[in-house]
Amino acid sequence: MENKNMGIAPLVLGIVSVVFAFIVPIVGLICGIIGTVLGVKANKVAPSGMSKGGLVLSIIGIVLSVILWIVLAVCAIALVGTAASLAGMM
Repeated sequence: MENKNMGIAPLVLGIVSVVFAFIVPIVGLICGIIGTVLGVKANKVAPSGMSKGGLVLSIIGIVLSVILWIVLAVCAIALVGTAASLAGMM
């Protein structure tokens, strides 16, 4: 890959990571991790605005994915607890 084009992959993966963090958090997490690794590598070889932007977006995508996983887990636990308490009332 040419040095001037190394920032494109982290940028694309960062955008995909942020978008999929809200749709399918596991895909957002995976794309975010790959985008972070490529962003760090691109910043070492040929620093550019695209690689830095991709790195930032990838980190944001990872954080959003983790937060949404936690929210989904809490909602699932609350739903199970509510169902169990309603089943106990009958």
